[in-house]
Amino acid sequence: MTTPTYRAPADCPVCGGELVTTRVGCRSCGSELAGEFAHCDFCALDERDTELLRVFLASRGNLREVEKHLGVSYPTARARFTQLLTRLGLAGADTAPVTMTREQVLSEVASGALAPDEAAVLLTELE
Repeated sequence: MTTPTYRAPADCPVCGGELVTTRVGCRSCGSELAGEFAHCDFCALDERDTELLRVFLASRGNLREVEKHLGVSYPTARARFTQLLTRLGLAGADTAPVTMTREQVLSEVASGALAPDEAAVLLTELE
């Protein structure tokens, strides 16, 4: 039986502050190291964002390939990628906002290509 893998939280559940890694250990020999280790921005991504990043890298940055792999429209793929960049703190002033009409967003939800929570974010940005 394999032990389930859990992602470490990025924020403190008590105060909301940023958590730091202070201890790492070896499963093989039991050795442990203590100290303050560098934060990993990618480690805080959820599975959906990790999949998007893997697909984007495997397709060498081709959003049309991301669109095909994820089974979503190009505007949805681009919107998800822009959201990922924002989560990673990489969405600068040169990152063009994704513009979808309200009708396009609702159509994406109806077809199942866009999750309702993502649609809510996009619709809020349109207002």
